[in-house]
Amino acid sequence: MKKSTTLSDIATELNMTAATVSRALSDHPEISKSTKEKVKEIAKKLNYNPNRIASSLRSGKTNVIGVLIPTAENAFFGSVIHGITKLASKQGYSVLIHECDEDYELEVKGIQTFIGARVDGIIVSLSRNTLNYDHFLEVQKRNIPLVFFDRVPDDLSFPTVVLDAYRGAFMATQHLIDQGYKRIAHISGPLFIKTFNDRYKGYVAALQANKIPLDHTLMHIGDLSIESGRAATRQFLQLPNPPDAIFATEDFTALGVLKELKVNKIQIPEHFGILGFCNDVFSEHTTPSISTIDQQTYLMGRESFIMLNDMIENGPVSTSEIVKTVIDPVLIVRESSMKSTNEL
Repeated sequence: MKKSTTLSDIATELNMTAATVSRALSDHPEISKSTKEKVKEIAKKLNYNPNRIASSLRSGKTNVIGVLIPTAENAFFGSVIHGITKLASKQGYSVLIHECDEDYELEVKGIQTFIGARVDGIIVSLSRNTLNYDHFLEVQKRNIPLVFFDRVPDDLSFPTVVLDAYRGAFMATQHLIDQGYKRIAHISGPLFIKTFNDRYKGYVAALQANKIPLDHTLMHIGDLSIESGRAATRQFLQLPNPPDAIFATEDFTALGVLKELKVNKIQIPEHFGILGFCNDVFSEHTTPSISTIDQQTYLMGRESFIMLNDMIENGPVSTSEIVKTVIDPVLIVRESSMKSTNEL
């Protein structure tokens, strides 16, 4: 087996000390430009690959961060990761990604993996099944910087990057009201997760602002899936006084609504309006296209990394200095909710 090139091999080739070679390769300011160039030239010639583990043990940094997401099936998280990795790579970081498939045990395993890999910091969005936060408290105990985004724990003090989900839901519901829909149902996600609870509250607030009574038969708690949207729609259509619009808590649910309405040959948006949440890629390409709330996911990823990097560089923040970044939602109006335009 071929022996790997070491710092000593490069030092022997150039008649230098290994310490000088090491400083040259790390661009130490005390090493001249010409020496750095010679060292890098020989390192390339000898196919030198630095021992990152040894280097991290010396410096205390690995230049690796961990990102834990609840699912890879949702384009939302892919876009957030893109925002994180784009900026992280510019700052010299590699990104280790762990998907827990909405499973608490896999989430715990992901955190343990990050700790074992000695990552410099962690960015997390909670699994929908997470009710115990001991694994995050262990991260805090080890002084590893930790930032939450989107799905965040209500009762823990950590820096967070979130969308103003309440405002987004209010905007969505208000748009349906403005389009002339009278009975607007809501399909929610698990209400113990703050972002879905905020969307529900925004929906209720918009009804109240327009003096529309809250009808609990028009509320369904789903599981963020196409089938959940279909099941909720079937339930609503069986009511003596069914809704004429649905605000879904995310776009896969909205797609399920769309499919079920088509099966029942209900015209969209003339007789029934749909509005989702997330602005997933597919929502623009359905027939009709689905109106939604854009969460500015790329910006959410960038802001999450900026917050984490600041903690890595400057140390953990105290409880009184906990930062919360709130991103503004954007209403994306498409065919599925344009009732008034279709009636002109």
